[in-house]
Amino acid sequence: MAISEDRSELERKIKELSVFNEVGKALTSTLDLSEVLRTVMEKISAFFKPDTWSLILVDEEFGDLYFEIAIGEGAETLKEVRLRPGEGIVGWVIEHGEPVIVPKVSEDPRFIKRLDDVTKIETRSVVCFPVKGRDKVLGAIELINFADDLNLNEDDLFRLMALADFAAIAIENARYVKRIHELTITDDCTKLYNNRHLHSILDAEVYRSTRYHYEFSLIFIDLDYFKRVNDTHGHLAGSRLLLELGHSIKAHLRLIDYGFRYGGDEFVILLPQTPKRSAVNVARRLHKLLNTQTFLKEQGLNIAITASFGIASFPEDAQDKEALIRKADMAMYQVKETTRNNIAVAGLGVLPQTL
Repeated sequence: MAISEDRSELERKIKELSVFNEVGKALTSTLDLSEVLRTVMEKISAFFKPDTWSLILVDEEFGDLYFEIAIGEGAETLKEVRLRPGEGIVGWVIEHGEPVIVPKVSEDPRFIKRLDDVTKIETRSVVCFPVKGRDKVLGAIELINFADDLNLNEDDLFRLMALADFAAIAIENARYVKRIHELTITDDCTKLYNNRHLHSILDAEVYRSTRYHYEFSLIFIDLDYFKRVNDTHGHLAGSRLLLELGHSIKAHLRLIDYGFRYGGDEFVILLPQTPKRSAVNVARRLHKLLNTQTFLKEQGLNIAITASFGIASFPEDAQDKEALIRKADMAMYQVKETTRNNIAVAGLGVLPQTL
């Protein structure tokens, strides 16, 4: 009998080592967050067999909680659910960074029934472990209605904590990679894309437009007399104005459009699948925005700024990205050399003032 028990325990340990080996290999062989988390998910399901289990993460921007992964009964309905910080058992676990085992949720005041109303299943018990990063709690792993009626031994708790740690490593690695990528393509001052990324996106857009026979347009923007801002208020104020302007530009573009800081006080807007006529309408909106907005209000400065706009379209005005940028730039300089604070279009010249 003892030999049989020893063999059973040995087999369990071998299985456990195999699980951690597979998760560890996934962590070291890929930076794909979904792939690593999928491996963690499979191992949790295999070991513990809950009715439903979820990985809940903290939204970095807004602070509320969302279901990154949900597996089991009613899981699909959880993908659109958001929880307030601290809400429910999982919210408490994330807020306090401590694991919780609740054999009967009906006796726990932290339990919220609204998730059962969404999933249409009855939650009887909860096991919830925090997913801890280096300096903060990233989220939690929650098991609903654990099959063994919560007869968790020390080995089970160790496995759950270890799998939560693996999930934390995967999440932090993915976020670091994403941040590094953002830094390589984003202008630090304005938070728009940078000049390097402009050329990369233009290559792709020229290819797509050539293959699928549609137009796209470029708007070149140069601020008028921006040097006066730096000379009068200092370079820190000038940088802050560029940041506010970057936010304004981004807020007035479609999701498929791109905003770039070309350099200094020059900006480029790339409008996919947009003919010249539509690009003129976009330029007019941005032109009007600049003429009705003031910047650095919080600093008590209320600085007004205008800009000169140049528009060119592919393939009407150019057959490659360098020529397209040049044509939009040349159109912008037509405005610079005449009225400023206006719009010029390649092949058409400076447009009549509409303000």
